[in-house]
Amino acid sequence: MFNATALLHHHEEDAVQHYSQIDFSNLSWAEKQWAAWYIWVGNPVLATGIMSFVMHELVYFGRCVPWMIIDALPYFRKWKLQPKKIPTWAQQWECTKLVLLTHFTVELPQIFLFHPLAVYFGMETYQVPFPSYKRMALEIALFFVMEDAWHYVAHQALHYGPLYRNIHKLHHKYSAPFGLAAEYAHPLEILILGLGTVGGPLLYTYFAGSLHIVTMYLWIVLRLWQAVDAHSGYDFPWSLHNIIPFWSGADHHDFHHMAFTNNYSTSFRYLDFIFGTDDKYRAYKKRVAAAKTSDKATLEAKILAETEAEGIAAEKAAENYSYTKRKTQ
Repeated sequence: MFNATALLHHHEEDAVQHYSQIDFSNLSWAEKQWAAWYIWVGNPVLATGIMSFVMHELVYFGRCVPWMIIDALPYFRKWKLQPKKIPTWAQQWECTKLVLLTHFTVELPQIFLFHPLAVYFGMETYQVPFPSYKRMALEIALFFVMEDAWHYVAHQALHYGPLYRNIHKLHHKYSAPFGLAAEYAHPLEILILGLGTVGGPLLYTYFAGSLHIVTMYLWIVLRLWQAVDAHSGYDFPWSLHNIIPFWSGADHHDFHHMAFTNNYSTSFRYLDFIFGTDDKYRAYKKRVAAAKTSDKATLEAKILAETEAEGIAAEKAAENYSYTKRKTQ
């Protein structure tokens, strides 16, 4: 029988034994603070849970704030992908309320259950010292690839009639997304797509034999930044995809919300390119690029309107789709 109290004491004893064998004079400042936090809390499960949730909230909303400021400043409209659709404060507040609700009712319980699960798979949590920067960078790069592949498949599945109608439709409420809308989603969608973010590191830990949770945290921070930026609705000359061509960015994902179809990946573009699920996106970009400079603004507005109209029709078709209907056709 599962005994939560016994499990907590077991983790406490392991942490005490580990720290008794560490020479703290050889640790970096960050490693000392890490150990001090776990020692102060006194229980690794609670220490990991509190730190994980606070980090998530600070990073997510902290990354959203700059985009909210940018949305409020007309100067940045020239880089807005859908310039006529600026989120109102009412929309952003409505979005924030649902995001906070899901954070506290859906994500918080999962976060506090993460430590026992992570330890079961072999992940290090309270241990010091940290892995090398090189190792962490390679592991995070791998997690980006793994999550992107999972998201590509799962995201397409969520566009299947019943799954879209009952789950994914909520996230597509905003055809012109904004930063706060990155986690504006149904609880089941959070679980399904979140599996790619958490499942990849757990799977890696199981097969590789070890992974430090500090690497996991760095990965989560970068993943949150990527998600918020992809929903920002802005494409700047210095945006990452203009430096790294296979990075997706807001330019890639904004089209998905506008046209409803195409561009199912999160971080990269290559899977959409390989499997042809970016054909409409590439045709759209080609039409805009071919426009004469004098007519560019007018034509781009026209193409935007046409693409959005097609997206509305595609969304309605997906919402009404069912396997039974397909068989009877």
